[in-house]
Amino acid sequence: MAPTSNYAVVFFDVDSTLVSIEGIDILAAGNPEVARLTEAAMNGTMPLEQVYERRLAAIRPTRADIERLAGLYVESLLPDGERVVHELRVAGADVHLVTAGIEQAILPLASHLALAPRAVHAVALSFDEGGSYRDFDRRSPLTRRGGKELVILDVRARSKGKAAFIGDGITDAEARGAVDLFIGFGGVTIRDRVRELADVYVTDPSLASILPLLVQG
Repeated sequence: MAPTSNYAVVFFDVDSTLVSIEGIDILAAGNPEVARLTEAAMNGTMPLEQVYERRLAAIRPTRADIERLAGLYVESLLPDGERVVHELRVAGADVHLVTAGIEQAILPLASHLALAPRAVHAVALSFDEGGSYRDFDRRSPLTRRGGKELVILDVRARSKGKAAFIGDGITDAEARGAVDLFIGFGGVTIRDRVRELADVYVTDPSLASILPLLVQG
């Protein structure tokens, strides 16, 4: 019998979930203040909306910086990440990426995973003609606390069946009420608060460990 997904839609966070890096910290090139803000947002000690603009204003990434990050995302896929996404899709799941990361850097990763642009939910940046940073999409709910839940509910409104979400941070755990199963992922970084909120928590660095929770047969 062919494998069948238990969930019609499967959502993944990207940074420290599908890949082993935090894109914003790569762009910050070791800036300790940016790293501190990222960790505060992921652990829930500071609301994302207080962090998002401050980090980008400090970094001001260029278009070239984002293109380099896109390559690093593909190189940093976790063990079995590509296989897991492929097997979920073969089993019938509609796979989406939901992240506060930068859309232009996430799209090539999605393409590498054979996911269509419609499956990417991220934050677009704008640049001037010379490729210098101008701003981010301030309308995106993903720059605010609770934004992932809104995105997931919007996708689910257009689909039928159960949904699961896999993520490492508190902004992911906040969306657990929008899905039938929230898998906290500690394969890159263990976050105690996320472990407390998750339906299931995994610490294996290979994403293959989540497949039995999502697929049968």
